[in-house]
Amino acid sequence: MKDRLIDLGYSAGWGIVRALPLPIAKALFRTAADRAYRGNGPATQRLRRNLRQVVGEDMPDTLVRDGLRSYARYWMEAFRLPSQRRADFLDGFFMLPESYQKLKKGAADGRGVILALPHMANWDVAGAWVCSHDWPLITVAERLKPESLYERFLAYREKLGMKVLPLTGGQRPPLDVLAEHLEKGWVVALLGDRDLSKNGVEVEFFGGRTRMPAGPAILAIRTGSPLYAVDLWFDEHRTTSLMREVVPPTDGPLDERVKRTTQMLADAYAAGIADHPQDWHMLQKLWL
Repeated sequence: MKDRLIDLGYSAGWGIVRALPLPIAKALFRTAADRAYRGNGPATQRLRRNLRQVVGEDMPDTLVRDGLRSYARYWMEAFRLPSQRRADFLDGFFMLPESYQKLKKGAADGRGVILALPHMANWDVAGAWVCSHDWPLITVAERLKPESLYERFLAYREKLGMKVLPLTGGQRPPLDVLAEHLEKGWVVALLGDRDLSKNGVEVEFFGGRTRMPAGPAILAIRTGSPLYAVDLWFDEHRTTSLMREVVPPTDGPLDERVKRTTQMLADAYAAGIADHPQDWHMLQKLWL
């Protein structure tokens, strides 16, 4: 019954929210965020602990409220994205010019590009923006429960133009499929700041220890494709982005190179999160 209610809730979001006038949708989601802030439930408390790890003990609690508003904005935009046009995707996202030229070159030279993103701002509109430039993009999605919910997210991202692989339960290991697509010049986009496998690489992150997935580092070392950590943040009307290149070491054993590369990614994520902590949507336990 619970799974059915969850599925119905997301179905209503995609069916109703995108039909609302934008000012009403914004007001509704901001009100929901402020209610969650005042309610101070478990997810809000986890966000507070995570942001305090980033900012320090003197963190203003209004940052938690702003973080919840940013998270609500992500969902409001996500529910509305399927009804938008290619021009809307291009207008709703901006990449700083130097980063844009790097991505354009990587997508054109046949080597492919690996984009490793933290859970910041709106990563879905970033993917839609890439696809709107006719750069083929492939990503990996967690297999959610119930299965009908996973299928909804699959259909949602495929409608935005992405090709999506399941993290688990697929016919072949995702890294093998991603490597093949990189060899064909595709853009690979992977969320990389939270390990879902429990077997990730341990890294130092804002003075603590956590685990992050090894996939982006393994792909970069295995294929030679350029690897970028992507910084995202919300402006008033759009998501803005820049890319920080991460160059894997070429010396040492493979496992050590993967570990060092993943630590470099963690450092790059930290730089972006420190600049825009309110747009980091980490409501789960992260540090070990």
